[in-house]
Order: sequence, then structure tokens, then C-alpha cells
Amino acid sequence: MLLRCLKAEIRKCRRSPVWLAFLILPIFPAILGTGNYLANQEVLENGWYSLWSQHTLFSSTFFLPALLGVFCGWQWRLEHTDHNWNSFLTAPVPVRDLYAAKLILAAGVAVLAQGCIGVLFLISGKVAGLSEPVPPEFFGWLLFGTVGGISVCAAQLFFSMVIRAFAPPVAFGLAGGIFGLMLTAQGLGYAFPYSLLCLGMRANNPQMELTLPVFLCSALTYTAAFTLLSLWYLRHRDMSAE
Repeated sequence: MLLRCLKAEIRKCRRSPVWLAFLILPIFPAILGTGNYLANQEVLENGWYSLWSQHTLFSSTFFLPALLGVFCGWQWRLEHTDHNWNSFLTAPVPVRDLYAAKLILAAGVAVLAQGCIGVLFLISGKVAGLSEPVPPEFFGWLLFGTVGGISVCAAQLFFSMVIRAFAPPVAFGLAGGIFGLMLTAQGLGYAFPYSLLCLGMRANNPQMELTLPVFLCSALTYTAAFTLLSLWYLRHRDMSAE
């Protein structure tokens, strides 16, 4: 049943204009980060590490939370229009499968976004003239950035489900990314879901040692908490008036 729900979600999003945001938004932090790196090479002397810090300063704070917010908002936007919400709630399918399909698809987008960021980073490094080997931590940055991104997806799916308007949850995502950067700078990043994206990607300090058990525990806790909240809401939500 879950597989059928996932296929249905993919069909709904296949021709969606939301993919334009996925294709365009990652390009901006790459351009901004590379430009900032080239303009400040006398200060940013650590090659790939310095370039990564400039790329992720923009992507993990502004563009990735907004991108995930847009996608999660669009997923629920389809249910909030016309009579789709009533059809969704009365479908002969467990709500856990309906929700899990949305979360899995959002997590897939988080993986694709990290892959896109990684490719653009490698291209930018060649454009910037970096000839050293790519740092061995590179794939770890992307992997744990994905883990943090999934926590953000769980939070954004909940907000987008509860709030019927499209724009406010996207704004929450952007505000969460900025607030998460502030908490990370104060050493409180593990306590806030949006900070996990920044921490996982090591945005401010590419050579920082991640406290892996705490990071994974926090990511799992927030993902599970927002998932349970979403399932509770779906099971207790009445149908909308026609």
C-alpha cells in the first residue's frame, strides 16, 4: 500500500512547476559562494574548505530550507485545493502510508538537493582554479546534510499540513534556517531541527568534528516527533466543509 501511495505522490508532482525551484535555487548559493571566495582569497586561504564554507553559508541558511519548504508546501497544497482534502482523508488507505509517502518523497528531494550542491561545488572548484584533491570529508558533508534535511522536511510537512496557505510555511523554513544559524553560532545547534542542516554540512567550519551520536539522536528525535504530530493531526482532523 505504501508503494502505491508513493507512486501516486510521484505522479502528482511529476509535472509540477515546483521542480523549477529545485533546478534554479541551488545555482544561486554556488554563484554567490564562488564569487565571495574569489573576491576574498587573501583571507580564504584554505582551498576547498574555504570554498565549501562560502557555498554552504548561503545554501544551508537560506536556499535549502526555502527549497525544502517550497516542495513540502506544494505537496500539501495539492490536498488543500478543491475537494482533495476530503478525498485524502476518506481514502481506503492508512494515514500512516499517506503521510509516509510524502515524507519519503521529500527525503528524496533532500538527497537530490545535496547531490546537486555537491556537483555545483566541484564545478565551482574547477572554475576557481583549485587543483588540490577534494577533501575526504566531502561525502560526509553531503550525507549528514541530508540527515539534517530530512528533519527539516518532517517539520515543514507538519507546518504545511496544518496551515492551508502556501506562503507562511515557506517563510517558516527560511526563518528557521536563519535562526538555526544563530543557534549554531552559540553552540546550541543540536537543540533545533533547522540547525541540523547547517551542522551536518559543517557550514561554518568544514573541518569541525561532528558529535555524531548527539547529532543522529537529535535528527531522529525531531523527525519522529514531527511525524507523530502529523499522524495525530491526520487522525483527528475533520473533513473540510464543501
